[in-house]
Amino acid sequence: MKRETDLPVVIADHEGYITYVNETFQVVFGWTSDEILGKTLTTIIPRNLHDAHHLGFSRFLLTGTPTLLGQPLKLKAVTKDGKEFEAEHYIIAEHQEDQWVFGAMIRPLRGNS
Repeated sequence: MKRETDLPVVIADHEGYITYVNETFQVVFGWTSDEILGKTLTTIIPRNLHDAHHLGFSRFLLTGTPTLLGQPLKLKAVTKDGKEFEAEHYIIAEHQEDQWVFGAMIRPLRGNS
């Protein structure tokens, strides 16, 4: 997922801490790499979706059974300045060194202002 792409990419560890963002992510979301690395994924998730995110994330870590991974999801995302926008998220999980790592490509949808 780290390959160069014209879509924003974010990678997080098994605890939900952001460990990587590409340059396109930085442009679209307004965060520099130094500012966003180490923050939780909820930093870019609208507040009203935090509980659903925590529930789904925890359920996956406990069961290893995905319900939303590997398929396009239309969800909102939040920029550094707090602006919410519609985007298509494609989220994957990979088991590395006995821990899950999560990655997402986030395609902003047209019509966002």
